[in-house]
Amino acid sequence: MSKGGRPSKLQAEHRAELVCIVEGDPTATMAEVQSELSRRTGMEAHAQTIERALEAAGFIRSRDGSGVLIEQRQRDAARYGYTDTHRQHRPEQSYPSSLSDAEWAIIADLFDQSGGRGTPPRYERRQLVDACCYVVRTGCAWRMLPKEFPPWQNVYRTFRRWSAQGKFEQMHDRLRAQWREREKRNESPTAAVLDAQSTRGSPQGGDTGYDAGKKVKGRKRHLVVDTLGLLLAVSVTAASVQDRDAALPVMDTAMAKYASVETLFVDAGYAGRCAETLSQSHDIQVQVVRHPANKQAGRWVNPYQHELFSVQADAKGFVVLAKRWVVERTHAWVERARRLVIHHDRLPQVAEAWVWLTEARRLLRSLTRNL
Repeated sequence: MSKGGRPSKLQAEHRAELVCIVEGDPTATMAEVQSELSRRTGMEAHAQTIERALEAAGFIRSRDGSGVLIEQRQRDAARYGYTDTHRQHRPEQSYPSSLSDAEWAIIADLFDQSGGRGTPPRYERRQLVDACCYVVRTGCAWRMLPKEFPPWQNVYRTFRRWSAQGKFEQMHDRLRAQWREREKRNESPTAAVLDAQSTRGSPQGGDTGYDAGKKVKGRKRHLVVDTLGLLLAVSVTAASVQDRDAALPVMDTAMAKYASVETLFVDAGYAGRCAETLSQSHDIQVQVVRHPANKQAGRWVNPYQHELFSVQADAKGFVVLAKRWVVERTHAWVERARRLVIHHDRLPQVAEAWVWLTEARRLLRSLTRNL
């Protein structure tokens, strides 16, 4: 005898897609589940209809952090720290931060453009690049450049001119393409990760602010990276600027260069209207990766299959978040340069140029490590 009443709007294929959605992203909000279901199947369903369908499939929304379904990848144990490769100091290098012959051969044409009009340069372009690398790595003041380099006034003027011309960004883009080719990736990325980091400002002045969440007075670096952690765009603002307010400008810059990006991974600070704006402005899919212990968002769990859930975390526990750790590692790479630990430059554009140079220098060393 058939059961009376109106037939369910969600068919078996729709319910199967709902299960796939919440298993793939247990922290998804109801609005995100509705949006993803509509994107996959074209079905528009009310929140209560979706909730009843998930309950019938054995899923409930839990806010106590229990029942977290996260697959942890088994990664080979790696030794971190300085090795003989990091300490190598070749004869042609005045300082460890200086470029080797193999490194200079890759980027020489970007800086050494001789043969044009005007007075021939007084100092070799390689010496000027070495001086810039020395400043960003050691964090020294311009006036305290060692005498092995050209006069600091000349180095500073050249650095500002190269920054305005985007030389360091061009240098990084070339090296990023070579590294992606070595990793057997397409030159144009299809996924990106966005995050911001607040850092202290110095008494030198400039545009600074106070980040009440991190309790930091200074500036904030907004980075967009690919899934390898390589820079796609960078923006420096006052620390008082909210992450969601600076997200659209930095993504505009990234999408102008890399229109191939289809997916953007962000943290919970960009959820809601900001994620919707980014998705609609650039026609990309924005995935919000939340911490397992985030009790504000809740989670879709199956209370009858506790044995499937392997990761448990409290509010202070550490859990590697999918894709999110990539941009966090890039922030750590950037802060290896002592010039970027604290902001000494008045202009945000100068701080952005230092980030491009730092990451380009790291890539250059990695590409020529075995040469």
